[in-house]
Amino acid sequence: MKKDITRRGLGLGASALVLAAPAVRAQTAAPTAVKIGYAVSKTGPNAGGTAVSITPNYQLWVRNVNATGGLRLGDRRAPIEVVEYDDRSSSEDAVRAIERLVNQDKVDLILAPWGTALNLAIGPVMNRAGYPQIAVNAVTDRAPDLGRRWPNSFWFLGTSAEYAAGLVELLSKQREAGLIGNNIAMVSVADGFGIDLVNAARPALQRAGFRASYDRTYPVGTQDMAPILAEAARSNPDAFIAFSYPPDTLAITEQARVSGFNPKMFYVGVGTAFPLFKERFGANAEGVMGIGGWQADSPRVQEYMRQHKELVGREPDRWGSSVCYASLEMLQQAIERVGRIDRPAIIRELQTGTFDTILGPMKLEGNVRREQWVVGQWQNGEFMAVAPAAKAGARPPVLPKPAWRST
Repeated sequence: MKKDITRRGLGLGASALVLAAPAVRAQTAAPTAVKIGYAVSKTGPNAGGTAVSITPNYQLWVRNVNATGGLRLGDRRAPIEVVEYDDRSSSEDAVRAIERLVNQDKVDLILAPWGTALNLAIGPVMNRAGYPQIAVNAVTDRAPDLGRRWPNSFWFLGTSAEYAAGLVELLSKQREAGLIGNNIAMVSVADGFGIDLVNAARPALQRAGFRASYDRTYPVGTQDMAPILAEAARSNPDAFIAFSYPPDTLAITEQARVSGFNPKMFYVGVGTAFPLFKERFGANAEGVMGIGGWQADSPRVQEYMRQHKELVGREPDRWGSSVCYASLEMLQQAIERVGRIDRPAIIRELQTGTFDTILGPMKLEGNVRREQWVVGQWQNGEFMAVAPAAKAGARPPVLPKPAWRST
């Protein structure tokens, strides 16, 4: 594992994880610095998602906090110091790194890794050690139960059932409008995210009267999607759904373009909202749907985008990045309201408080963030939120998807 201890300055305002090791570290005076650690996937299959949705936001937040002198603890400020490890996209390495951060580095707070599987893996360690776990890049139907079992854990991307229900509601409305029929082709990655999503989608589709004429799970790391897409195309679907991770999302879209597989609705998973998707596919991104979304015309979102691009030289993704930064704003506000590094008190504040974020007021319900954007679509060069349709700011979806263009 690579250990990288640095002092960094960011500057947008957010929140950090505070408190001591296994028990409580009561402090009568503010520390000279707050040590925050994290283990993220610098290498391995999760590296792409981490580099887009997690690391830039951790860096931006630290820079912004330190630009003001640090976290406000009582009548003084303490800058943030960072201890960083590579979890290599491995649950075992992630757990070992968290144990090291707790027992050897004795960091005050720990930020979460990228992905559902790694957040589930480190949950027991974070709970035993009493650290707040801001699980900002994890989607699981177990979130409400985990919030009760691990009251220190907070789940910011909601549940698989919410995403499945929103997607099926969108499909149903398009069917009612006569734009699609009942035939669905569906593929999913055999990892925590894909398993949860497809298990939620199958019964939801069936209840709504859709028929999954093709339903295939593929191993993590699969890059040759051509055989799977050929089989899906033979089922002649009205809509294609992929609960995929970023490398698969790109491979599926590219190989669908090359093969000319172009159903009326084309939905892919994590990575659709990434700026890389638009850069990679250009005009061919138009009409593609994916998980998540945001309100691109929000002034606070636009300012966040400007700062993100200024720091890392590229735009954030249109889903997880802004949620990640908002979660850090919540953490910072919780710490500063408590006024000291007191992890149990910070956890209580996160459980009960209402926070001002770049996404507007945010309050958790049972340690879970509700009211998610569940489906977005590339429209005129921007990934716009299209579902749930009743949520303020939703754009109407555009169907059928345009034909792939030759490059």
